[in-house]
Amino acid sequence: MSMTSPAGPMCTRGSLAADLREVGLRSGETVLVHSSLSSLGWVCGGPIAVVQALLDVLGDDGTLVVPTQSGDNSDPAGWVNPPVPEAWWADIRASMPAYDARTTPTRGVGVIPETVRNWPGAVRSAHPQTSFAAVGPRAAAIVDGHALDCRLGERSPLARLEEAGARILMLVAGYEACTAFHLAEYRIAAPQVDNSFAVMTPQGRRWVTVPDTAITDSGFDELGSSFEEECPVVRGNVGAAEARLFSLTDAVAYAETWLAERRARVAR
Repeated sequence: MSMTSPAGPMCTRGSLAADLREVGLRSGETVLVHSSLSSLGWVCGGPIAVVQALLDVLGDDGTLVVPTQSGDNSDPAGWVNPPVPEAWWADIRASMPAYDARTTPTRGVGVIPETVRNWPGAVRSAHPQTSFAAVGPRAAAIVDGHALDCRLGERSPLARLEEAGARILMLVAGYEACTAFHLAEYRIAAPQVDNSFAVMTPQGRRWVTVPDTAITDSGFDELGSSFEEECPVVRGNVGAAEARLFSLTDAVAYAETWLAERRARVAR
């Protein structure tokens, strides 16, 4: 029986750590990582080796943060990929499991964040759709206080990462994954929407609807390209992935101006 050869290069914990240091990741810093395991090549040890390599480089004083989103805990009326019959909506709202930071799996962010979420000592923020998980000495301070009516704004881990002087490491192809750009949406004139999910309250599980800022990653790839042209972005390779490393503060500030201009133009 013939077998297809795996796509290289072969990566190990040690080779990934060496690549991360070459790109400029530093011991002791706080970093928000967006990642795709498949982009790295063939990794001996899979996502475990990737997380080990990141923690090796960051050291005991560094903090690793990842998005651990779970967007399926949401109103089924808005589901499009795939949609579900309207006759199901009421039952879904009544029976969707409440968000639990310990057990709710990630969705749509890849296997590396799911691995970090389950890492010994990891802590996770409280939002049922847009949580972040973190490992390291600054982890608790970054994930604490994530408000139910603030998915990715001032009362989310993104703002705490900004205060901590964090950098963003992109191990994915496109900027549509760059959640920090959403923090800028909260700082411009963005519309409000109702957002619904299942949560645990002192009275037990409840289906809750709260007002929040509307968010979209539409245009983020174009925004990211413009950001790269005008702001410091370190580029290099981690395995087969083209890595980008840059200041979260720089990214949010640039996005605030860029998004305000583009969306005002569209609204005219």
